[in-house]
Amino acid sequence: MHQTQRVRTFGFLMSLLPLLALTAWGNEIPVLRAGAAMVDITPPLGELVVGGFVPFPANEIHDPLHARCLVLDDGKNRMAIVICDNLGIARSVYDEARSLISKNSKISPDQILMAATHTHSATRAHEPKYRPKVVAGIATAVDTAIQNLVPAKIGWGGVDEPSEVFNRRWHVSQPDIARNPFGGVDAVRMNPPRANAALIKPAGPIDPEVSFLSVQTAKGQPLALLANYSLHYVGGVNKGDVSADYFAIFSQQIGKLLGADSVTPRFVGMMSNGTSGDINNINFRDGNARRYDRYEKMTEVANKVAKRVNEAHGKLQFSEDVKIGSLTRDLKLTMRKPDPKIKAWFREVMGKPDDAEKFHRYEQTYAARVQKLEDGPNEITVPLQVMRIGDLAIAAIPFETFAEIGLKIKDKSPFADTFIIELANDSRGYLPTPRQHELGGYETWMGTNRVQLDASDLITKTILEMMTQLNQN
Repeated sequence: MHQTQRVRTFGFLMSLLPLLALTAWGNEIPVLRAGAAMVDITPPLGELVVGGFVPFPANEIHDPLHARCLVLDDGKNRMAIVICDNLGIARSVYDEARSLISKNSKISPDQILMAATHTHSATRAHEPKYRPKVVAGIATAVDTAIQNLVPAKIGWGGVDEPSEVFNRRWHVSQPDIARNPFGGVDAVRMNPPRANAALIKPAGPIDPEVSFLSVQTAKGQPLALLANYSLHYVGGVNKGDVSADYFAIFSQQIGKLLGADSVTPRFVGMMSNGTSGDINNINFRDGNARRYDRYEKMTEVANKVAKRVNEAHGKLQFSEDVKIGSLTRDLKLTMRKPDPKIKAWFREVMGKPDDAEKFHRYEQTYAARVQKLEDGPNEITVPLQVMRIGDLAIAAIPFETFAEIGLKIKDKSPFADTFIIELANDSRGYLPTPRQHELGGYETWMGTNRVQLDASDLITKTILEMMTQLNQN
């Protein structure tokens, strides 16, 4: 064939490629694209650090806080996951960010999952001085991730790391260490004295799995990795420090291990909080644990988890052809209200002289919390969400969710792989199971938990229904 004729023939065949990429219905065959971005949302000094019973001003930025975003687009659907370094963010803040996301982004507000990591070294996102930065940071992260969309491939997996997760609720035999602010004695104690003779057994299970989702460019360059671990937080910071805790250290370390330090666009590591409402990394049986320097323990945990993820990462199979989708649903829940007995107890509490002996150190704190519930609404509506990425499901629950709830959802899920992100799309306190409510303990107290006692059953049922619907689409 003459050279000119070969060139013309090749050009003709190339012109046919867009037509060959059409299905029988005239739509282009989906090509997965992904983009990621991270935006600084560090609060100004002077804002109150929250996480304990008494907030205190932030006086030093130890490490910056970020909103980290991953956007996926399969040609038909586009969705985003945003993980924010914060204790917990109200739905109104997230919704304001959704409204700010560019109208040209071609992403529906209900296709965006937003969640807080639950670091205890951050400040309130809804405060007037800080809120605009959080809202703008989330919106910018989404818009920038969309601008960064490139052809991509994706894989997911999981690996167990049980050494850093312990159930923090313990059955105890000594009534004095199980008192509650309501004038009673619980069957379990949250964070009991270590190696105490009164410790009987943990009140619930742990979830040791580190689930993760890895995204690469079509050429195999690391683009983003989203991990999920059911560990409450680590802590060990200086009072007044702002810090993203182990979530940020993991995000940095996994990038180093994957060789993503110098890639363009910038690799984005992300760690989300799994169902860890009753989980921390303290071994209460061990009375000989060594003392750690500030920030040492969280670095140890982050590096250990990143190493395990990197080991499992080498076994992943990546695909450029996955189906994605998302469902959201609002669930109405009844708010807890004090009965006459509780009201009478707190009238007695508030009538005591300041120097009177207290039955429980936080009884006045809970008197105020119970009054707030009494004065508040009778019902609330909470957002639930499920995303599917191929045969992986990601559920989003707006509570600090007990590990056994996550384990049940994983077990009953119609998808081959599942993980749950807590404190997502809102922040509504703790979510124990009905069985755990019977045992009592901090997480079940009215004012720490605010919704009807069977809320976990209703949420689990709804999430599983949503998963079934997504799996059938």
